[in-house]
Amino acid sequence: MKLELLHGRSGALRNTHKFAFRLSSLMLMAALSAPAFADSDLPAVRSTDVQTISTSTTHNSVLSGLDNTTLPQDLAMMPSGPAAATASSAKEGRVQQLLKRALTLLGTPYRWGGTTTAGFDCSGLVGYVFRTALGIELPRVSREMATRGESVRRDQLIEGDLVFFSRGKVVDHVGIYIGNNQFVHAPRTGRDVSVSKLEGYWSQHFVSARRVAGI
Repeated sequence: MKLELLHGRSGALRNTHKFAFRLSSLMLMAALSAPAFADSDLPAVRSTDVQTISTSTTHNSVLSGLDNTTLPQDLAMMPSGPAAATASSAKEGRVQQLLKRALTLLGTPYRWGGTTTAGFDCSGLVGYVFRTALGIELPRVSREMATRGESVRRDQLIEGDLVFFSRGKVVDHVGIYIGNNQFVHAPRTGRDVSVSKLEGYWSQHFVSARRVAGI
């Protein structure tokens, strides 16, 4: 009876050892295969994450390649250095061309309504000079010329500006400022195209000045 019991216990022990071995084997296999299961449980990389990374990389490359082509157009086109000097020289050249043409007409007789070298009135002279020297068309009469271009204060006059005069309520005379407080004009009947100083009578009747666009 005791032997059978012992035999029974030994059999149970053998069965327990077999079960434990199998359990250990299963646990070992599970441990070995765990990385594979773990990988399969990882969340997939989203397309938005890839785009974010890609965008970030592109952004860095753009910053590293910054140059003056990214400047606003209005800043990129502003002349400076030699370009500014060239523009200034061109303007001076146009002004000198204008004054030269005006001064070659000194001595031309005044003629009411005249617009040619046969004779000029004041606005006829100014219109002729601007048209033939620079190709700029101005209104025919002085009071309309006084509404064009940029208004200029008397203490800011420069060569080529138009100076206007009046003996009443409206502009009725115009000349071309040539610097040194002087202007060239066709004064009146019986007088020739001449240079006058902006003082005395002409200073008293001075009303405004304009700077014509394009010179």
